[in-house]
Amino acid sequence: MKTTVFILCGGKSSRMQSEKGLVLFQKKPFVEHIIQAILPITDQIKLITDSQEYDYLEYEKIPDLVLDKGPIGGIYTALTHSETEFNLILSCDIPLISTELLKELISKHTEEAGITVFASESKTHPLIGIYSKKILPILKTAIENDELKMMDLLAKVPHQIIKIEESENFPLTNINSADELNDLNINLS
Repeated sequence: MKTTVFILCGGKSSRMQSEKGLVLFQKKPFVEHIIQAILPITDQIKLITDSQEYDYLEYEKIPDLVLDKGPIGGIYTALTHSETEFNLILSCDIPLISTELLKELISKHTEEAGITVFASESKTHPLIGIYSKKILPILKTAIENDELKMMDLLAKVPHQIIKIEESENFPLTNINSADELNDLNINLS
């Protein structure tokens, strides 16, 4: 399955006080940990951002088509620019993501699904998912109506959930604050 990968770099994070994807974890920015997990699968990687702070990376950067619409706006931008039917969408704040998990997501995705994501009993991970270009009209309507919750989007689209154990939530965790980053470093040491 030919897939393009888009990393949603988001903007300045109020809780992290800096570009979220460039927060350091084990001396490397989050975004580089994510790129490392993707490279064994594909080098078709694009960054959704308008920040020049990412210019040191050799990947194409695409600014949001519609500003301030959160992840839904980022996904809309990604799918609009994509030349492949299936697209792996990742948020920039998941430094523990592994190649194995991404391969599992891609291999289990069925073509009927507009979106495929991981979920455990307690948590769904909408920003680690396969998104089909065919959901663009639904995204466009969501943006026009300012319906920007990811779980609402999932509910509107034929989607597939890959069940994971509670223990598997850890590598999918998104890190939103300095405290969470600190906890992560402690948990791994």
